[in-house]
Amino acid sequence: MGDMLKDEASARDEMPFVAPCRQLDPSAPFGWLRQGWADVRAAPLQSAAYGLFCAGISLLASYVAFQWGSYWLLYAALSGFVFIAPVLCLGLYAISAQIERGQRPEQLVSLREAGVRRLGTEMVFALFLLVVFLIWARAGSMVHVFFPMEVDPDLSDLATYLGIGSAVGAIFAAITFAASAFSLPMLLHRDVDAITAVVTSINAVLRNKPAMLVWVLCIVGLLAVGAATAFIGFVVVIPLLGYATWHGYLETIDASEFPRHAEGVTAKPRPDRLDFDV
Repeated sequence: MGDMLKDEASARDEMPFVAPCRQLDPSAPFGWLRQGWADVRAAPLQSAAYGLFCAGISLLASYVAFQWGSYWLLYAALSGFVFIAPVLCLGLYAISAQIERGQRPEQLVSLREAGVRRLGTEMVFALFLLVVFLIWARAGSMVHVFFPMEVDPDLSDLATYLGIGSAVGAIFAAITFAASAFSLPMLLHRDVDAITAVVTSINAVLRNKPAMLVWVLCIVGLLAVGAATAFIGFVVVIPLLGYATWHGYLETIDASEFPRHAEGVTAKPRPDRLDFDV
């Protein structure tokens, strides 16, 4: 038993600190969305369940804001949703993984794969997102020093306040996006620690800036459509984005040097993807 543990520890020490990534065409995200839509059609009930859950959270946040808060509280609540959305999509990644394996997607199986078996590592990542969100909230409160106090404020002062606030929010949103773009699918797919997954994700985003910019615009556009329909559109938008993220991970990250989980999710080889081991 001791020798087995030593061999396992030695194998982990020999694994790379970051998984290599593939150079993407700027139009790659549109392919991920097409594949994501195929997964929505393959698992309509499971997709609707996740979409309804996210739409319900958004509606609840809106109700609380309008009843006991203000538009600013609603803005803060929905902004915070950006930080927890990647964790909520873990079940969607697991559904896509079942479809990739040629299995019939099942809700309970996806929840087990997404949560119970990787709970420790996922909690570390969730804690990271929480810390980022708390720092962002603190920074947001500090930005209020730039808020014009006059009854009839000058437009330039108001523009300065909005510009600084938007810049601060964009910085934290960019950090969150880079860290979570591919890390959670990797945690589900391979036996890696949270730090390796986050560094891999950031590296892939930095090396594929044009494609990632297109992907961000797709995400923002689809979320805007969902919000404009009183969050009803989230029933379709959230599953679509979750599945597309999974396919984006498979196409972008070469994690073949990292061991798969016992019930690991592997992709069937396709000409337009990396050659993952099966």
